[in-house]
Amino acid sequence: MRPLRIIKGDATSPQATGPKIVAHICNDLGGWGKGFVLAVSRRWPEPERAYRKWHRERSGNDFGLGATQLIQVRPDLWVANMVAQRGTRHGSGGPPIRYPAVAACLDTVAGHAARLAASVHLPRIGCGLAGGRWERIEPLIVAALCERDIATTVYDHD
Repeated sequence: MRPLRIIKGDATSPQATGPKIVAHICNDLGGWGKGFVLAVSRRWPEPERAYRKWHRERSGNDFGLGATQLIQVRPDLWVANMVAQRGTRHGSGGPPIRYPAVAACLDTVAGHAARLAASVHLPRIGCGLAGGRWERIEPLIVAALCERDIATTVYDHD
């Protein structure tokens, strides 16, 4: 098992050599406009375009909670759009994060990482706009990635 590495930095600028996957959480509404997705879009236009198309054509694909879309943005770099947030935060309906969906998405990312021999890089997924708690997210990351010997780094933005 590889230990989970937590460092200061920007998850859109992964600190590793070789193939890399940057993974982040999206909502199930097709909305892309707040939080970490803005940093993703500033660096690469492809993930937003792919996500919007995936949502728009959802009647004919797997878009929904627990689904993951992998988009290649450079020869050695992919972005994983993980749908693990039900809607957006409005009112008192509780946080929009869905932990079972996070687990399913991370399992899919682990499969991609193993196939590509890639390391995985994430912000503190689910703990911003999605309202999740790190003490619930971290064990999901460890179980899905670290316990499968996949090099995994979480970035705390400066």
